[in-house]
Amino acid sequence: MRVAYVTTDPGISAFGSKGASIHVQAILGAFLRRGTEVTLFAPDPGPAPPSLAGLRIVSLPSAPKGAPEARVQALVAADAALPERLAAAGPFDLLYERHALFASSATGFAVLHDLTSVLEVNAPLIDEQVRHRGLARAHRAAVATRAAMRSATRVVAVSDAVADYARAHGARAPRVVANGVDPTRFDTVPRFEKPFTAGFVGTLKPWHDTETLLAALPTLRSRVPDARLLVVGDGPERERLMLAAQELHLGHAVEFTGSLPPEAVPAQLARMHAGVAPYRGGEPFYFSPLKLYEYMAAGLPIVASDVGDLARLVTEGGAGRAVPPDDPAALATALADLARSPEDAARRGAAGRAHVTAHHSWDRVLERILEGLSAFEARGAA
Repeated sequence: MRVAYVTTDPGISAFGSKGASIHVQAILGAFLRRGTEVTLFAPDPGPAPPSLAGLRIVSLPSAPKGAPEARVQALVAADAALPERLAAAGPFDLLYERHALFASSATGFAVLHDLTSVLEVNAPLIDEQVRHRGLARAHRAAVATRAAMRSATRVVAVSDAVADYARAHGARAPRVVANGVDPTRFDTVPRFEKPFTAGFVGTLKPWHDTETLLAALPTLRSRVPDARLLVVGDGPERERLMLAAQELHLGHAVEFTGSLPPEAVPAQLARMHAGVAPYRGGEPFYFSPLKLYEYMAAGLPIVASDVGDLARLVTEGGAGRAVPPDDPAALATALADLARSPEDAARRGAAGRAHVTAHHSWDRVLERILEGLSAFEARGAA
């Protein structure tokens, strides 16, 4: 079985450390473990990590930073040139694409060559771009999105909200498959050593409501005096959060690790007593957060904002509880409860790890994505 994996989003480094990059590597690894020959098509990915030994790589041009119009022109040109790259590296039995703005030629290539294709949609990209950054040539983006959605043999979305977006842009019966985790990366059992540490892993951007997490710390420390925060990740909110911690006279109780490579994250999770997933209320929520599955794989109890389907995700395996968004007091109370009842915290952590190991490994995720694709199953995995 030969698979072409395409990811053309210039903001995602295929072998980087952001959540999107981890997702790319996870799906590639799941394919490789099936005995599949995989060729990655990505903008300047660099050398593959040892965990992806055997991966073939076709480097695509990167879009220039700066002027939005020039960037869009580069993306459109790169998309137009992609079929030639695919033809030269093929033939393939399956085309698997991570959906990107202004990208439609890969699924179009699949149709032309009678090739089974999967389009993985991780976010409502047009809406996201308009809301957070502004979108040049929005009509062109919409046309490309609709063409890609309609051409794909199967569209896979990471959440119900993303499936609704895909359906609105022409996808036929998109399949919802939530994200996963590699449980073997997190075999280190949490030490649960004092002081009580609430932890966050992720990019420090506004939709990750670390502001509320920080605001909960004074109340939490009034009940658990040695409580502290461990923030694993980096992003544009970091400087503001560090200043806020100083203004609360709690700089000594908050640690910011900055950006870390994926292999360093399990050791940080082992320092935590609870994993926190705070998100703002009143905003569109469409995520399938990798951090939730990583917390569970690490044996950590979870406290998450009650937005989207997070309440179901954290409670279905008994891993934690959901609290109202934008509510520092409720968040502090939930964390204090875990600090005061270490037996309950350990029980929730063990339940979460058992749940993700059984149901949310990346190998299981890929099985759900490919299930029923006759062209794939007819040829087998190898």
